[in-house]
Amino acid sequence: MVFQSTDEEWILMSRVASGDESAISELYERFGALVFKASRQVLNSRAEAEDASQEIFVRLWKTADRFDPRRARLVTWVMLIARRHLIDRLRRKVARPEVLGLETENEAGFIPGGSTKEQVAPMEANPALSARIQELPALQREVIERTYLKGFTLREVSEQLNAPLGTVKSALSRGLARLRERMGDAEQHLA
Repeated sequence: MVFQSTDEEWILMSRVASGDESAISELYERFGALVFKASRQVLNSRAEAEDASQEIFVRLWKTADRFDPRRARLVTWVMLIARRHLIDRLRRKVARPEVLGLETENEAGFIPGGSTKEQVAPMEANPALSARIQELPALQREVIERTYLKGFTLREVSEQLNAPLGTVKSALSRGLARLRERMGDAEQHLA
């Protein structure tokens, strides 16, 4: 059974796909703050988060015809596109290691990519980050390593660890907050 809200979401995305400016504005009004918040949690600066948010909405507009309300709610689809874009953006930073440094990494200092073995060189380049990750409680460390370093979705991590999705999300949030605090403390001691 398809619910009315799903029909409304599909109609909105059909209008976005056709280039209807009022539909694009409506999409931004509904999800702009949520996308910006997600971008800000991952990226180092407000300006970078604003750029990423704009790029995410361009991507949403270009892929609007792919939205299928039978597979996911609109908010879920928007955040999936946002998460993929943010991971791609962080991976591009890895491809340009000459610009990487503590001041240019995201707030938590993560460099997402392939397997943990492939991350050894970047992690060795930032021993403070590596040490802080190892200090985290086991679940937080596992979730962060699997999502940011190995590129798994939170749902995949939930299945891998046989843990509820909410628990995985909470562990990620608490772990990132703890890393931001500890990396900030480390920077203050260096100053």
